[in-house]
Amino acid sequence: MASLTVARSETVTAGAVITSRTSIGLSSPRAPRRGAPSLCTSTLDRHRAPEQGRWGRAQGHKGPPGAGGRTERVSAGGAMPETLPGSNLSDATPASLTADRRPPRAADVLLTDGRIASIRPLVPADREGLDALHDAVSDEFLRLRFFAYDRSAGHRYVEHLMSEDEGTVATLVATLAGRIVAVATAERESTDAAEVAFLVADDEHGHGLGSLLLEHLAAACRDRGIRRFVADVLPENALMIRVFRDAGFTVSRRTELGVVGVEMSTEASARAIEAADARECASEAASLAPLLRPSTVAVVGVRREGAGLGHAVLTSIREGGFTGEVYVVHPAVSEIDGVPAYPSLRDVPARVDLALVTVPAARVLAAVEDAAAADVGSVVVISSGLGELGVEGAAIQDRMLRTARSHDMRLVGPNCLGVMANDPGIRLNATFSPAVPPPGGLAVASQSGGVGIALLDLARELGLGVQAFVSLGNKADVSGNDLLAAWMDDPDVTGAALYLESFGNAAKFARMARRFSERKPLLAVVGGRSASGRRAGASHTAAAATPAVGIDALFAQAGVIASPTAEAMGRTALLLAEQPLPAGRRLAVVSNAGGLGVLAADAAEAAGLLVPSLTDDLRTRVGAHVSVTTGTSNPVDLGAGASAENLTAVLGPLLDSDETDVVLVVVVPTRVAPAGPLVDAVARARGARPDKPVVLVALGDLATEVPGVTVFRATDHAIDAVADAVRYAEWRRIPADDPEPRDAARADSARATARAALDVNDGAPRWLGAADVSHLLEPYALAPAGAVVHDPLRAAEVATGLGFPVAVKVADPDVVHKTDRGLVRVGLGTAPEVLAAVRAFGEELGHDVPTLVQPVVAGVEVALGITRDPQFGPLVMVAAGGVATNILDDRTFLMPPFSRRDAAAAIRSLRIWPLLDGYRGAPRTDVAGLEATLVALGSLAVEVPEVAELDLNPVMCTPDGPVLVDVKVRLAAAIPVDAGVPRRLRDPAGPGSIG
Repeated sequence: MASLTVARSETVTAGAVITSRTSIGLSSPRAPRRGAPSLCTSTLDRHRAPEQGRWGRAQGHKGPPGAGGRTERVSAGGAMPETLPGSNLSDATPASLTADRRPPRAADVLLTDGRIASIRPLVPADREGLDALHDAVSDEFLRLRFFAYDRSAGHRYVEHLMSEDEGTVATLVATLAGRIVAVATAERESTDAAEVAFLVADDEHGHGLGSLLLEHLAAACRDRGIRRFVADVLPENALMIRVFRDAGFTVSRRTELGVVGVEMSTEASARAIEAADARECASEAASLAPLLRPSTVAVVGVRREGAGLGHAVLTSIREGGFTGEVYVVHPAVSEIDGVPAYPSLRDVPARVDLALVTVPAARVLAAVEDAAAADVGSVVVISSGLGELGVEGAAIQDRMLRTARSHDMRLVGPNCLGVMANDPGIRLNATFSPAVPPPGGLAVASQSGGVGIALLDLARELGLGVQAFVSLGNKADVSGNDLLAAWMDDPDVTGAALYLESFGNAAKFARMARRFSERKPLLAVVGGRSASGRRAGASHTAAAATPAVGIDALFAQAGVIASPTAEAMGRTALLLAEQPLPAGRRLAVVSNAGGLGVLAADAAEAAGLLVPSLTDDLRTRVGAHVSVTTGTSNPVDLGAGASAENLTAVLGPLLDSDETDVVLVVVVPTRVAPAGPLVDAVARARGARPDKPVVLVALGDLATEVPGVTVFRATDHAIDAVADAVRYAEWRRIPADDPEPRDAARADSARATARAALDVNDGAPRWLGAADVSHLLEPYALAPAGAVVHDPLRAAEVATGLGFPVAVKVADPDVVHKTDRGLVRVGLGTAPEVLAAVRAFGEELGHDVPTLVQPVVAGVEVALGITRDPQFGPLVMVAAGGVATNILDDRTFLMPPFSRRDAAAAIRSLRIWPLLDGYRGAPRTDVAGLEATLVALGSLAVEVPEVAELDLNPVMCTPDGPVLVDVKVRLAAAIPVDAGVPRRLRDPAGPGSIG
């Protein structure tokens, strides 16, 4: 295309930077595309309800020859979210690094109104549907699409798409109920760029199809080496730019005399993933509304004689006081227990939001098909005997899900306890558990029905308010990720608690959990950490094994509050629901029993809290109200005879002081100091000072509800809950930051290096030699110190240049037991010593060998490494190094990609941190340099999935920076890891998992 640049340049920032230019364009056919039509326009949806907003749609390539004189082209040159939908790798992983040229995966996706569409590659049978799509488009949209009112242009373009032109990189269609409602194409312009085009049916504008197709098309094209999308757009198509900008892509734009040229990167950036996740949250909220806020409920499988699960669920609904309409499906009666009954869901006179299926396994599929035919909004299959019991049950479960998906119906279970919508305006207990906790803000999801019952009963006992409860069961469809997304922006949900036994999409869960935790507390208990626990979990929910190391890394980075038991999770949730977040770790302990105060202080410090001595001024004010004892420092011992007035007077200064962050009161009622006045004293002191957490340990016959105060029955319960709240508050206070942006050129080069090294070994796993290690790791500043040489004289020269003393070692990975055979020499102080040592290596092995020459460096030894897990993907380790690595077991793992903040937190969590920070007057090491090295290691782990194992041990941390002494790298074929991008619902035949 020739273009005359006239115009202006401008920059707009709103989710992405936009530069603008105007150009006059004469479109000419490109040789590789043999004159294929090119048009890319955005259309304004004039048919949506006003409250839905106005959205543009990118609509195509240039028109076919003769279809009009202008072209619309989209070209991308920027960064998208850390991983784009369609990619199977973790955040920030380029799809080009996944299996080459793999066809795009068919995907079920959620629209903004909650409906379910399917995005898939074009197939020959789609011709009629594509023609119908183009025939139905309005005249104005036709003009914006083809730059002319020419109906034949659409048919010529369909003919082109069906011709399997080699220039077409990818063509995707979106279908609803079998009807093609949108198409997206990318046609190669150069080795790394493609023109893109989108057409959305007039009646489907504004439902997010354009954004979804953009995400999936970018992912498919990244797999084929496309780094940029390009297009030219008419000025009135400014809304198309908004589609790209709002998608989180970095978009550049120039306008030249009437045509807007746009360029956009296909790379997945953190911003793009964040934008996609935000849209997914809104879509999930709409999709799950019939499940979480139903107004009409039907129970399928209620026996008329009053026995069985169905009747138990119906009883729970009736006794819970559900505010909506309730129906029963029964083939032979007109009512059960006063509830109207109908032969099928299709016969129910109202549209059912939620159907609860409790029939035997053999009849479940028919019940789900009946629900689909009746346009039911959601189905909870309580029945068991399906996916958890083998191949036949799994096949039925898969057919259930496919039926639900094809009818915009969400499915919970099977093999679950049911659901609860505990909002006072709904009051639905659709479970077979009699335990109903008070209403509140906590949303609960449990993979185990039994644990779910225990959680509900615990919440009722603690007085912990619950907003919603979902028993996930086999998770054929709705998962923990879906629920977190739906609860993310729900103002009625103030926190969430999860019981999990598996992770199917750990990378996506990590993203969702982190974003949730940044807004409100997320607590979790994971079952199946032990071998026996994993066997039990797999037997009752078809769960896959979940390694503890990956769980710990995920939770630490995402701010998830990890609890050892369901009971501990409930207690921490209660504290977080009733108290403000602590401002720090300093705990004031007040007791009328000195020994209990001492034990509380010991437990607090063991949990990582601080019990500081009070200043003289504060001790004086407290001491004025303490008699008989001398305990006025911290803990404060009031004495057994302390009055309620004394307790109030002591708590006041402690709550007002900036020396404390949390106040713990441990009291024992006596005949001298009865329970009632002591409790009232705590309440009075708390009432005037609501900004600091106050916890009461109620020993003896004390009240369990005290206004403004959280009450526990045991000191250790209180301490553990406070410690959880403190750690979460500290995590929240650290400013969030994004991982380092991906260096695409570096990543592609390193990936090519790794593949070439594997090809030498016919693709079999191999350990790299020192020279290959340096070549692979040099771009990441991870190469070992020193140099590899191949003769003794050169070794002496390099040693002289480095400065003595030096170390020399054989650099052949095939040579084992180097130290035992004298093939490592340390502390050589002269060139002749180096020369003799290297010659001795050759004599020992019978031939010359590559030798690594390194300076001898003193410092704090740290170990860094990479390992890979089938579920969690790459994990990066930082640990105490040298011979202490396994002895101290002082290590932390991170899930890449991670930020500088995450690296800093991991390093500071080590027990050897004081040594790095300058222990007892020693010079502080270059901690920032170690953080940068750890971040670089995370980038390598994501960008080069062929790095199966890497060991940097030791890394010598010095004031001048980290020095990498010994580096081992093992390569193997890459194992794709699903990061949940582009956006899509879980695959119908996927394994049970939280994602």
